[in-house]
Amino acid sequence: MMITSVALIPHPDYPAPGIRALTVACRGLPDGSLELHYRLAGDLASLCLPNRAHPVEADRLWAHSCFEVFLARADSRAYREYNFSPSGQWAGYGFGAYRQRREGLELPAPCLDWQAAAGCLELIARLPGAALAEGAGALQLGLTSVLELADGRLSYWALHHPAPRPDFHHRNGFILTLTTPP
Repeated sequence: MMITSVALIPHPDYPAPGIRALTVACRGLPDGSLELHYRLAGDLASLCLPNRAHPVEADRLWAHSCFEVFLARADSRAYREYNFSPSGQWAGYGFGAYRQRREGLELPAPCLDWQAAAGCLELIARLPGAALAEGAGALQLGLTSVLELADGRLSYWALHHPAPRPDFHHRNGFILTLTTPP
């Protein structure tokens, strides 16, 4: 399977001076799942990273340091969002249209593998095919991250920032289209 690697950039109004790079490699797997490999490089002490916790679904992870993916089909207004916290917790949300959350939609759990070393935090996240956006069009991704700085400020990273203020739900930010399955 082809691997696509991209670099996320901070929103110009919300920098993270201690961070050198944040990249994501993506690939669709033959079983219909999607694998995402996030790699954050820089001064991890400049960030507020949560302690490890039981790897369960939790809400409001986007209010602190987390990696995120938004998934949509080209032919649909609906999309899904997954958040992955360095604590090991995760969240999944479904939306019928821009910020219109679909209540009661239960998304399958991702498989998360976190690794930390001096100056580097990595996550390999695998989303089963059932987690991906519904529809038949091409799969479009918005790859994003929220980084909580040690002083409590937030830094917003994405492939593309289509609005003056950070808005990861903006469909013009879903700019990576996977050309291979899923």
